[in-house]
Amino acid sequence: MEETNITKMAAAHTETLDRTPYGDDVFYSDLNDTDYGDEMPDTTQGQAFFVATIVIGVVLVCIMLVCGIGNFLFIATLARYKKLRNLTNLLIANLAISDFIVAVVCSPFLVDYYVVKQLSWDHGLILCASVNYLRTVSLYVSTNALLAIAVDRYMVIVHPLRPRMKYQTAYCLITGVWIVPILISIPSAYFASETMYHGDTQSNKVFCAQIWPVDQQIYYRSYFLFIFAVEFLGPVLIMTLCYVHISRELWFKSVPGFQTEQIRKRLRCRRKTVMVLIAILTAYILCWAPYYGFTIVRDFHPTLISRERNSLVAFYIIECIAMSNSMINTFCFVSVKNNTVKYFKRIVLLRWKSTYTSRKNVDETELRTISLPMTDVECLHLR
Repeated sequence: MEETNITKMAAAHTETLDRTPYGDDVFYSDLNDTDYGDEMPDTTQGQAFFVATIVIGVVLVCIMLVCGIGNFLFIATLARYKKLRNLTNLLIANLAISDFIVAVVCSPFLVDYYVVKQLSWDHGLILCASVNYLRTVSLYVSTNALLAIAVDRYMVIVHPLRPRMKYQTAYCLITGVWIVPILISIPSAYFASETMYHGDTQSNKVFCAQIWPVDQQIYYRSYFLFIFAVEFLGPVLIMTLCYVHISRELWFKSVPGFQTEQIRKRLRCRRKTVMVLIAILTAYILCWAPYYGFTIVRDFHPTLISRERNSLVAFYIIECIAMSNSMINTFCFVSVKNNTVKYFKRIVLLRWKSTYTSRKNVDETELRTISLPMTDVECLHLR
């Protein structure tokens, strides 16, 4: 699972390299001739690890509550009201689904692994590989969804005269948002393994990690650089360029002709939408840049990072910051005032079935009378 300092475990003949999305342990080992169980130190002892456990436990519980409930409301609202399924909301739904999977499926196992069992995996190899795989897929889906949203806003605002993306094209794009992560995340499951070790208290623990054979070190580093370029550096650069052009269009370019109140209102709404999206991009960079930076230094220049327990605590703090990005996405996309928000209360108040028949015609009338077209959804007022 999460990063554990296992240098001493393989110090006889291999270099420890730890890295996967959400902190899955990756290390090299000669699987044929070494029994590491008695050499691996127990890093769960001491105040530093206790503090790190509390921090990561709080973050995981918050992810379960915020991402689980918030994204469920958003997904349920789109499923309940067909008129709300515009292109923008469909792209946001992918982000919500990926974060919801982590909150509901993966986080409970991680709480058990870190807080309850203190770095001991008791759920078998299949679940070890599955949880690692789902978390990795979720991270890459979130990144691709944010990229798709940025490109969609760029086309709508900077090139308004071009035809809007058709739903068939959008569905193909959404398929790519999921297919690419599903394929490139296969190593996180393929190299997942369970390793038993003895702690300082003589209790046996099972370490869930990715184990790359020592002769595949070059493949791991190439794989990491590929992931770093495709799922972080490239998307961040493209999203930044998109929002720079959008900002120049909305704030620094005068609108020709006479501006009616409706045009000014539409412009204000678009600006607020872009400000929210820029805030999300900024949060994404601030959350994940330290993680990727720490990983690059650790994997390619391991002598620059101390291998003592304090470095493990530092990694836990960095990882908690990275994982908290999913909560920021949920707050931004769910706690907004757009055409979906006014239907949240009906779901929360358990009016899903009882009012469906009687309110169906009224709902459709309300949606048709909204001043802005449903395909634009330009205004996102933060509460």
